[in-house]
Amino acid sequence: MYGSPLTTNARKLLLLGAGELGKEVALEAQRLGVETIAVDRYDNAPAMQVAHRGYTTDMLDGEAIRRIIERERPDYIVPEIEAIATETLLELEREGHTVIPTARAARLTMDREGIRRLAAETLGLPTAPYRFADTLDELRGASAELGFPCVIKPIMSSSGKGQSVCRSEAELEASWNYAMEGGRAKKQRIIVEGFVTFESEITLLTVRSVSGTSFCPPIGHVQKDGDYIESWQPHEMTERQIAEAERIALRITDELGGYGIYGVELFLTKDGVLFSEVSPRPHDTGMVTMATQDLSEFALHVRAILGFPIPTIRLLSPGASHTLKADRESASFRIGGVGEALSVPNTQVRVFGKPETKVGRRMAVALSTAPDAERAREAARMAAESLFIEYGE
Repeated sequence: MYGSPLTTNARKLLLLGAGELGKEVALEAQRLGVETIAVDRYDNAPAMQVAHRGYTTDMLDGEAIRRIIERERPDYIVPEIEAIATETLLELEREGHTVIPTARAARLTMDREGIRRLAAETLGLPTAPYRFADTLDELRGASAELGFPCVIKPIMSSSGKGQSVCRSEAELEASWNYAMEGGRAKKQRIIVEGFVTFESEITLLTVRSVSGTSFCPPIGHVQKDGDYIESWQPHEMTERQIAEAERIALRITDELGGYGIYGVELFLTKDGVLFSEVSPRPHDTGMVTMATQDLSEFALHVRAILGFPIPTIRLLSPGASHTLKADRESASFRIGGVGEALSVPNTQVRVFGKPETKVGRRMAVALSTAPDAERAREAARMAAESLFIEYGE
């Protein structure tokens, strides 16, 4: 039992990260009568526009995060981005605060090194071969061992920033510099992965709750430079592939623990299913669930956080999402074509409300349903192509 928002008996949920995914979490929490607070590194972030209160701060400044949390005394601290002062979250959890899903999960998945070592070396899950490098010379050595092409990523970044496919020794320095620019940590390290020839890559949304562990139907997606462009649900898989994907997802999420939704990224190859990454929060490719499922990934996340039961997850219709991205930096812009996009049958549009554009930044998404995933992909693509960004001076 709890009271209404903005009363002394309110239940409070504090989001660390206030982008488009956090915005949907805040809205779902408010539908269940929860008071929401949104925190991010820039003013007027999407979730701040719908939350009861918002704060702007350096998300890597542990003392600043602590001051906000001690002032608000939230019932739930919900990380929604990777780059957070996770050591402070560990301390707060030890002091009795509830971090979703756990502070350890936030800490381990904050960087690709922690989660890759856990998955491959501790749990023995199948992954691409990998090495780590702190210098350009170490990168040269790692790439010589793994061969070309190889994939080079900062150990901490978001939306594919800093990620590239390096195809020869001549490209190593450029890939190193790109990773340094794209990383979100103050001291950067990179992971070098052997190139995996995969048939497709999927996200398996995995929900841990009082009802046990549940899986959403698999979501296929296409990425460019490590950032998703489109996704669709369901992705066609064999019964054997689904069983293996669920086994991997169950193993890694059981190890990380807590309640909430995890986005488990997997490669489907001719030799089996490989673990790629995991996010202890709603996943960007899972925005498609706002059109396809009876309960979106955001509704599932909030129900799990609050300790409510999760019923059988139902796919109402195959569907797809397709993003609108900016191609330049600007604080003066308008998004057009929404009416044209909405004229595509069975289509919704979400305009995120971000205050500024940046190169490659997601600004909106089209969501479409259809009798099958391929037709849904075509409808979502058509709708997204109707959207455009008009830049001012």
